[in-house]
Amino acid sequence: MPIYEYKCINCMEFFEKLVMRVEGNETVTCPKCGSTAPERVMSATNYAMTGGGDGAASVPSAQTRTCSGGSCTTYNIPGPK
Repeated sequence: MPIYEYKCINCMEFFEKLVMRVEGNETVTCPKCGSTAPERVMSATNYAMTGGGDGAASVPSAQTRTCSGGSCTTYNIPGPK
């Protein structure tokens, strides 16, 4: 069961939703404003790889923001350019 991250187009709230079914017929509602038109955002992976030999460019970074579920973190994992 995947957890998807969404951004509400109306109030710009970020939130996560655990998807129980794969059919895709489930309506997603923003917990802050009640809008039924959020957009799903691409979340990066939640693990870090080291190496690559180019120092700071190979260090993963994270962006944490408050969302209705507590906090949402997006990880930026370095890779080939």
